[in-house]
Amino acid sequence: MKKVVLITGGSRGIGRACVEAFARQGCAVVFFCRTRADLAASLAETLRSEGCDVDWYQCDVSVKAQVDAAVADLLHRYHRVDVLVNNAAVSQFGLFTEMAEADWDTMFAVNVKGAALCSQAVLPGMISRQSGSIVCVSSMWGQTGASCEVCYSATKAAIIGFTKALAQEAGPSGIRVNCVAPGFIDTDMNASLDDSVRASFAGETPLGRLGTPEDVARAVTFLAGDDARFITGQVIGVNGGYVV
Repeated sequence: MKKVVLITGGSRGIGRACVEAFARQGCAVVFFCRTRADLAASLAETLRSEGCDVDWYQCDVSVKAQVDAAVADLLHRYHRVDVLVNNAAVSQFGLFTEMAEADWDTMFAVNVKGAALCSQAVLPGMISRQSGSIVCVSSMWGQTGASCEVCYSATKAAIIGFTKALAQEAGPSGIRVNCVAPGFIDTDMNASLDDSVRASFAGETPLGRLGTPEDVARAVTFLAGDDARFITGQVIGVNGGYVV
């Protein structure tokens, strides 16, 4: 029986790479997209043309009613969720002293509350089956902190704490909860940075390059899979050695 995988923030970047990776492994993949419905539809169509089982919902993970409705419909169709990838996130670059309260609230709502809401929605089924895997996407900035990304760093640190605590709570029910902490990944989120900044990050990375979404997706699929069956509560750095 194929695994059913739910991925949040699946239309671009790391989420998109995860959708592609799980789908091409033969999983049934459902992903959430908040704004870029055009990209979501195109991705699903492309993968279906390859014979993959893929669908998507337009869903804001920070809104409980939307999450609950989407997961309820997903469960009606597929009857279970075996893997949840909490990937959806937003970021903002700028001085902490100039950050608006609304921007702070939005970032925590999407990055942290969203992971909590999606986990709450799928956990009852996982607990009843005594099986399941949740993989959260943090960041190396959640481990070290980053100047001019105070709020983003705080949300990603919260995701690490969330992962470790939920792993302990859900472990007796046979559910594993792990986290990946990507380094500088070549995604739309970082596309606004100029070439000199990107070159600087590559130069400071021991492996000498920026990461790709596929690099992160490989770690996510590993942690979600049976080869990681005795791994839980861990944070795996996918950063080329930038943080060790």
